[in-house]
Amino acid sequence: MVSKSLLTFSIRPIPPFRLDYTAWALRRRPENRIDQWDGQTYARAMVIGGTPTSVSVSQAGTGDDPELKVTVEGKRKLTDEVRRGVSDALKRMLGTDIDLAEFYDMAARDSELRPLVEVFRGLKPPRFPTIFEALVNAFACQQLSLAVGIILMNRLAETCSSSVVTADGPVYAFPQPSGILAVGMDDLRKMGFSRQKGTYLLGLAHAVSPASHGKTRRLRAERKGTLDLEGLRDLENDQVLERLYTLNGVGRWSAEYVLLRGLGRLSVFPGDDVGGRKKLANWLGLSDKLTYEDVQAVTSRWGHFAGFVYFHLLLRDLKERRRLNRA
Repeated sequence: MVSKSLLTFSIRPIPPFRLDYTAWALRRRPENRIDQWDGQTYARAMVIGGTPTSVSVSQAGTGDDPELKVTVEGKRKLTDEVRRGVSDALKRMLGTDIDLAEFYDMAARDSELRPLVEVFRGLKPPRFPTIFEALVNAFACQQLSLAVGIILMNRLAETCSSSVVTADGPVYAFPQPSGILAVGMDDLRKMGFSRQKGTYLLGLAHAVSPASHGKTRRLRAERKGTLDLEGLRDLENDQVLERLYTLNGVGRWSAEYVLLRGLGRLSVFPGDDVGGRKKLANWLGLSDKLTYEDVQAVTSRWGHFAGFVYFHLLLRDLKERRRLNRA
């Protein structure tokens, strides 16, 4: 029997904070097997410094005095590097260090926004831990329902990534670029990806992976291993869009999706997001045929928090569908 290493630590989010709301905004659908929620605990497998680990997070205290209890489990010795890596990833993914006092002040003065925000008080804006993960999610969900996109992501993780065995079964980490390159187009097609999306995925993985081999179709203007996605964090929105539009498979929806869910740019409400448009129209009693320009006009009143309203509308939809309390 292989012995396991265990470490525990705490994170103190800036209040108010609700782990359940934030985890649901991150996972989006109950079918998501990468970001897991059992009603009490958020769980995910991560690869930190080459070490596959199982990470679980539960909340102690109240929403106004929150504390997150983090447990990390792995087969190898869990070093300080792993602890720092997990802590940094969780703070980014769960938005624990984001102070939303200005947003709550604004919402208190908005007769339509205030009731929505009061229902989901404690939600923090979630982010994918890497820009690579944000782009892969965008490719998977392009021109498909979110439910189908999530299923494709599950299959990708189960086929291409490391797993950690827990008491509830294996938990799969998000695939690394090398894992996607290792399976190739035929396997991606068997998972349900179109040939076009397979080309996007392989091209992206090739461009960010210096260890990639073989004749993989490349992103436009990108050579093997030369694409620095994390460097986008230092750029302004217009600069990020300019860089993203050079990538094969990235249009306006994908780019804005990455700005919001990958870079945490809360001013961005993805105007081409069909689901987002419908949720916005349903909430405000508007026409269900909103254009991109309509969305920008409606959401402009919330300034640099328009994208955070997007997450509130996601939770509102999940609540109405009676999915919010499901594991």
